[in-house]
Amino acid sequence: MTSFPLLASLIFCCIFLLSPVAYGYTNSEITSWCGQTPHPESCEYFLVNNQNKGSVKQKPDFIKALLKVTLERAEQAESNTRGLGTKCRNKLEKAAWDDCVLLYENTVQRINLTVDPRKPCSQYEMQTWLSTALTNLQTCIDGFKELGVGGYLLPLMNNNVSSLISNALAMNKNGSQSNTGYQKGFPDWVKPGDRKLLQSTNPSSQANVVVAQDGSGNYKTIGEAVTAAGKRSGSGRYVIYVKAGTYKENIEIGTKLKNIMLVGDGIGKTIITGSKSVGGGATTFKSATVAVEGDGFIGRGITFRNTAGPQNHQAVALRSGSDLSVFYQCSFEGYQDTLYVHSDRQFYRECDIYGTVDFIFGNAAVVFQNCNIYARNPPNKTNTVTAQGRTDPNQNTGISIQNCRVTAASDLKGVTGSVKTYLGRPWKQYSRTVFLKTFLDSLVDPAGWMPWSGNFALDTLYYGEYLNTGPGSSTANRVSWKGYRVITSVTEAAKFTVGNFIAGGSWLPATNVPFTSGL
Repeated sequence: MTSFPLLASLIFCCIFLLSPVAYGYTNSEITSWCGQTPHPESCEYFLVNNQNKGSVKQKPDFIKALLKVTLERAEQAESNTRGLGTKCRNKLEKAAWDDCVLLYENTVQRINLTVDPRKPCSQYEMQTWLSTALTNLQTCIDGFKELGVGGYLLPLMNNNVSSLISNALAMNKNGSQSNTGYQKGFPDWVKPGDRKLLQSTNPSSQANVVVAQDGSGNYKTIGEAVTAAGKRSGSGRYVIYVKAGTYKENIEIGTKLKNIMLVGDGIGKTIITGSKSVGGGATTFKSATVAVEGDGFIGRGITFRNTAGPQNHQAVALRSGSDLSVFYQCSFEGYQDTLYVHSDRQFYRECDIYGTVDFIFGNAAVVFQNCNIYARNPPNKTNTVTAQGRTDPNQNTGISIQNCRVTAASDLKGVTGSVKTYLGRPWKQYSRTVFLKTFLDSLVDPAGWMPWSGNFALDTLYYGEYLNTGPGSSTANRVSWKGYRVITSVTEAAKFTVGNFIAGGSWLPATNVPFTSGL
């Protein structure tokens, strides 16, 4: 129940925001441009009342002014959020609030990248970082909802930031993805000697530090090595070699730790394992065994595992919000919500992903290539491979699965007849997922896709299949939703390739990870 003072203040804000007097509709330029956005009311109010907006005669001027006021509101929202810690009434509210502090901080950082005059960004990069900023705010909300707490705190946080970001996304859309250069700050991603690490049989010889449980390296735990990486000078590639062993740790590679490379001895040999879960009181966001936020991360030859089990619901093995991140020959093992591709641009090559419910999920722009996707035996007899989380039609995000294999894990083989396995379901309103030239085994249900709840998002989602093979690939009995399509156009399918969807041609060659740019 909302308290009277809070309710009164909310009513006052609504009346004020909707008042023509408050907006000062004398500025015809602002009114005209704001009329082209999805949220013209908040657009007009904040721009008309911004004393330093400057001229907005041309579209670039308007976008610049809009980004400036969006950053200002985001900074104020971050400050508001930090100040709400004392209002948390229990551990669950505190857990959700902790996420929001981190997410609002990252939102300010991402919006800052779009306005920094010293480092101009491309239209596509701007769309990427705005997409991430909006995803962050939604993740904050999701944490409170999934724990069933703290709804009274949410109106005190957002400060109209979501609507302003949505407006900026709408005005900046249609940026080119294929003609972008390296992300600013990343021109010296990988030194020539470091590139050999991806193929090396002796990674210890080229690593900055070595982690070994037997004491033969620089550190015995991965956490110690990550802490040391934060104290290094410069921002070049920093390589942590983790020798074979099972490391029971929860690792966070924060936003300030850029260009970290984690190299193991191979799938099933170097294992990082944890057991946090929503059932155990964590948010999905914080349940990750390994969480990567620092941009430019590379992982190779490692198994990421969450052992909470299916009875504890959401339990993430790996979460990545690292822009321009790569995972090569890695394994991700869990049940519900195994792999959280949270945000920004990501690439996975020759990886194994195991799970049951929504086990590849999030709102990154991500391509999986030459990967094995293994559905496990679920307790409720239903598997959903993906749950993509796009909340705005102008976010340049989605899940693209290309030249992969969707098959049954060992525990599902022999009982596939009693289990329904679907390619995905719409977690959010504009969920977007495609399967391109992928082998779909007989475990895939003929309908292909599963609703989230009733008719939710069935018209607004984008689900596509292009030239898939295997006994589960027939589209004859697929769902008849407005948002589902069998892709027949090469041009349409090509939108979701490495070269176009994540601009991979401009940054993946420096990592020396093998990739196919097109179809």
